[in-house]
Amino acid sequence: MKEKIFKTITATVEEGNRTAGHQPTWQAPIVGFADAGDPLFGELKQAVRSTHALPRDLLPGARTVIAYFLPFDRAIGRSNHRGEFGSEAWARAYVETNSLIATINEKISDWLETEGFHGTRLPATHNFDKEQLMSDWSHKHVAYIAGIGSFGRHHMLITDKGCCGRIGSVVTDAAIPATPRSDRERCLFKADGSCGKCLERCPILALKDGAYDRHACYDRLMENAGMYERYGLADVCGKCAAIVPCSFCDPVKRAAG
Repeated sequence: MKEKIFKTITATVEEGNRTAGHQPTWQAPIVGFADAGDPLFGELKQAVRSTHALPRDLLPGARTVIAYFLPFDRAIGRSNHRGEFGSEAWARAYVETNSLIATINEKISDWLETEGFHGTRLPATHNFDKEQLMSDWSHKHVAYIAGIGSFGRHHMLITDKGCCGRIGSVVTDAAIPATPRSDRERCLFKADGSCGKCLERCPILALKDGAYDRHACYDRLMENAGMYERYGLADVCGKCAAIVPCSFCDPVKRAAG
C-alpha cells in the first residue's frame, strides 16, 4: 500500500511538470506515514492551538495519516532570492502546488475507496482562522509526526530536500505502517547557533528575538497576493526559505559530512 501511494504521488507530480507549460516546478516528493493514534497528535492542541483536530475528528475510524512534501525546483527557490517581495515564479508555484495537492489527495482517496477504505480530501491551505492566523489542521506539524522533517528557526519544516516546497496530507482508515521518526536536528541555528540566515532574509523582520510575528508576516503575504492576483490567491513570500542553508537540503547532515 505504501508503494502504491508513493507511486500515485510521484506520477501526479511528474504529470504536473509535463503539463505546466514552463520549466519544471517540482522535484521528486518525500512521503511519510503516521499512526493516527500517535500521542503527538494530541500534543498539537498545545503546540499549535487548542482546537487542532485529531485524525479521527476528520475521519471516524482513522488509522493512518499520509503526509508528503513537494520540493520546488531549485530554479524557483533561486528566483525568490532578491527583492523585497516574493518572485513571480514563487507565487505561481505556490498556486499551482495548491492545485496539485488537491489533485493528489483526490487520486489517493479515489484509490483507497477502490480498496474498501476512505480518505480525506484536505485543502493545502486557506483553511485557517483569519483572526489568529492558525489552522485546526497543520500540514507541517502532521508531516513532522510522519517523520518527514523537523522545524527550523523560521518555523518551516526542513526535510532531507530542504524547506522550499509545499506539504499535503490525507487521513485514512487504512492501516499503514508508520515511518520511523528521527528527532535529529536539521536546523543549523538550533544545532549549534551557527546560522541565522532566515532571520536576516525576512524583509519585515518578522523573525527576531526568538519570536514570530505572524500578523506582520501575513500582511506581507497579502501584499504579494495583490501583486500576483492574476495567478489566483498567491498569499506568499518565502524569503526566509529562499537561498539559505536549508533551502534544498538538510544542512546539519551536510555539514557533518
